[in-house]
Amino acid sequence: MLKKLFVADLYLKVRKNKFEIKNLTENGTWKIATPAQPFTTDRLLVGQFSAAEPVLKELVKGAMPSGFMKKSAQMLIHPIDMIEGGLCEVEKRIFTEFGLGAGAFKVKLHVGEGLTDKEAKELLARS
Repeated sequence: MLKKLFVADLYLKVRKNKFEIKNLTENGTWKIATPAQPFTTDRLLVGQFSAAEPVLKELVKGAMPSGFMKKSAQMLIHPIDMIEGGLCEVEKRIFTEFGLGAGAFKVKLHVGEGLTDKEAKELLARS
């Protein structure tokens, strides 16, 4: 499939003051980043956008393959902590802007149980 040449599927888990990312296209390993400045507040998982965004950009950059052809990322963002009752519209917007700002051309949110790599790929393929 031609898509594999140009697109990388990334799966991002967001925890309190911690990111975990995996390149599903490359069957990569989990890369973890914990920012020097906390980004979680008492009320929001990502309450300090300016502290979180540069860390995520670097993490995405590290998860993307290097080579002759630069790939674009599509990202599945999975908030893990502080999601009791689901996400409000503002939180959904934060995560979407967050992924786009980190370099993804498409962002899909998942709230719920953890996903296998296969399930994460299927969610990205359907969106």
